[in-house]
Amino acid sequence: MAIHHLAFRTRAVARLVDFYSKIFSLRVERVQGDRSTWLSAGETLIMIEEQEENEPSPNPASLDLVAFSIPAQERGAFETRLTTLGITIEGRTPYSIYFRDPDGRRVGASHYPDTAL
Repeated sequence: MAIHHLAFRTRAVARLVDFYSKIFSLRVERVQGDRSTWLSAGETLIMIEEQEENEPSPNPASLDLVAFSIPAQERGAFETRLTTLGITIEGRTPYSIYFRDPDGRRVGASHYPDTAL
């Protein structure tokens, strides 16, 4: 069993594509006009899709999470990239860093079970 895709709904597709491309170096796999873009995250696709006008946005107080894998030895450089891009780190554990995407979705970068160097 594996995850095929995740769908992130947004009112600003290009902004969210830019965010995930810059932060995690995800590659664009498919573009469907202004409506959606599919990014490759290893074996999983991230579908960034236009949100309907009456559709609620992500709850910025939610602790729901999508976590991406990073190498433990790159944690310091990853944190520096977040800071340089003006992204607030809202939490840390020995294995993960937590922050929000532009829509308020909680995102993690994790290297569990490896400890950072």
